[in-house]
Amino acid sequence: MTLARSTRRLALLGVAALLALPAWAQQPYPSRPIKIIVAFGAGGSADSIARLYGQKISELLNTPVIIDNKPGANQMTAIRALMASPPDGYTLYAATGSSLVQNPALRPGLPYDPLKDFTLVGMTVTNPGVIFVSPALPVHNIKELVAYDAANPGKLNYGSAGLGTAGHLAAEALMSATGLKMTHVPYKADADVIREVVGGNVHVGIMTTLNTVQAVKAGQIRAIAVTTEKRLPYLPDVQALPEVGMKNLTALDPHTFASLVGPAGMPPTVVTKLNEAINKTSASPDVAIRVRNTLNAEPVTGTPASFRQFVDAQLAIWREIGKTVKLPE
Repeated sequence: MTLARSTRRLALLGVAALLALPAWAQQPYPSRPIKIIVAFGAGGSADSIARLYGQKISELLNTPVIIDNKPGANQMTAIRALMASPPDGYTLYAATGSSLVQNPALRPGLPYDPLKDFTLVGMTVTNPGVIFVSPALPVHNIKELVAYDAANPGKLNYGSAGLGTAGHLAAEALMSATGLKMTHVPYKADADVIREVVGGNVHVGIMTTLNTVQAVKAGQIRAIAVTTEKRLPYLPDVQALPEVGMKNLTALDPHTFASLVGPAGMPPTVVTKLNEAINKTSASPDVAIRVRNTLNAEPVTGTPASFRQFVDAQLAIWREIGKTVKLPE
């Protein structure tokens, strides 16, 4: 075979291989709007972070980014929508700690594996948590809460934004570590829990600093601990969990985190482009200031590989917690 014929044959094979690819894989990325699915309603922590990052990623990639809120079914409505989408980088999911780590570790019957069914693109922020009570409840720290529960058996309840959310799972871990007994009252959103605690209908909640700090400072709710290793600068008078001095009570840090993932099988070039956009967003001064000062969270940069290592480590921590925390399937 002559060199010319060989070269022509290789070129034809290359064209054939290109034509065999899905249509979306033949176009430069991105060539149309990107959709980010959020498993919670508008206004909460996950939604606020997704919108902030989506706006900046839109500017960096010069394409519209649309936020699609799909709350319900313990985040499964959003997750199923993601898994049914082509792995082309145009449908992403604003995954949280509860969907990537806590639920998979504590609920082995879930119909997905975060390390197999998702493409881990990049983390956006980590969120501290605040344990808070109604001001009508005569407790000011964890030990007083435990003592009140012992003196008033069956009285306490706690609220969360739904089964399997970070607030629900953190409260179950808190009860397991301290012996507290509280009835779970699930709602649809963090704002509902805050409203009910302010009104005295719910006694206890655990949420991100985004949802709680202003209500604490306004005296609407009382913070009795933060879930971090050390006290937070914007809540300096509130104990960190390790300070409580109870044997089995350790930090749950981060309380949750935010990230972007896609369906399994995304092209590495697309993953790299999105990851770079996430990192540039986290590192941009205007976003970093807003994340820290308004959302009371910490922006994150890293690679898809470091994100996977983080998820692996967090799964191990929550599987250990799962030895004592049992949830219904």
